[in-house]
Amino acid sequence: MFKKIFKNMSQDNSESKEKEIINEEVTVDKKTTQEADNEAKKVEELTEEEKLKEELAKEKDKFLRLFAEFENYKKRTSKERIELFKTANQEVLLALLPVMDDFDRALAEIAKSENKEMLKGVELIHNKFSDTLKSKGLEQVQLKAGDEFDADFAEAITQIPAPSDDLKGKIVDVVEKGYKLGDKIIRFPKVVLGN
Repeated sequence: MFKKIFKNMSQDNSESKEKEIINEEVTVDKKTTQEADNEAKKVEELTEEEKLKEELAKEKDKFLRLFAEFENYKKRTSKERIELFKTANQEVLLALLPVMDDFDRALAEIAKSENKEMLKGVELIHNKFSDTLKSKGLEQVQLKAGDEFDADFAEAITQIPAPSDDLKGKIVDVVEKGYKLGDKIIRFPKVVLGN
């Protein structure tokens, strides 16, 4: 009988131990499952946070690009406005260039004559007129006989046989002076080339 009781007790103990072990495993499994759920939620929260950070970074990049584009626009329009102010009087200056040419011809003819007083008077008027045009931004394109011909800065009107070998392909004579307003050439000098 004792054996039966002992056996029953042992069975009860083993069953209770098994139940405890099963309960512990279930508790551990529940804890592991809860921890995994918590970690998954944290990962989801992190991914949501990361998503928000990415969106914020994209918006910042978009804003910076838009700001840079606006700054470039402002610089470009202010540069265009300055150019417009510089060349606003271009038409008036172009209309006055033939008068300047006439002054130059008159000075050359008067210099050949013996009348020094007339030469001084015309020179004074010429210098005053020239200084007024320079103050408005007009500059003469500096070319002379013997310079290399560059089609970007001069207009060839004819070619003649070069008087010497060193003038072949170079400027032999400047027929009409050229002028520029700021950096822009408003009238190209007309030149004769040596062939």
